[in-house]
Amino acid sequence: MSLSKLGYSHRILETPSGPVLGCSYRWPTGQYCAIHTDRGILGCGLYDCQVASKFGMPVAIARGTPEKPLREPEDLLDAKIADVSEGARKAGVEPGMTGLEAIARLLASS
Repeated sequence: MSLSKLGYSHRILETPSGPVLGCSYRWPTGQYCAIHTDRGILGCGLYDCQVASKFGMPVAIARGTPEKPLREPEDLLDAKIADVSEGARKAGVEPGMTGLEAIARLLASS
């Protein structure tokens, strides 16, 4: 059985700043999605930026709404960043920018 039939999906997304790994997971009562880079994560509201800050991990999150849920990693690209960890802030990611802008900042950070 393929992972996609179980509600899992992983794929490479090509962005103007470079390739990233998009993931989505679904189960009967919910879902979450994320974009992973080699320098941090852009995710939905499931992620906790305070915990990520404790570990020095760059994490930026966007939050969906019932009218516009974040189901697929592509949904994160146009979504507005709601919260960032300290590591993401150091990389130049700020609340209010789009997910695509956050990905560019993460990928440009050293």
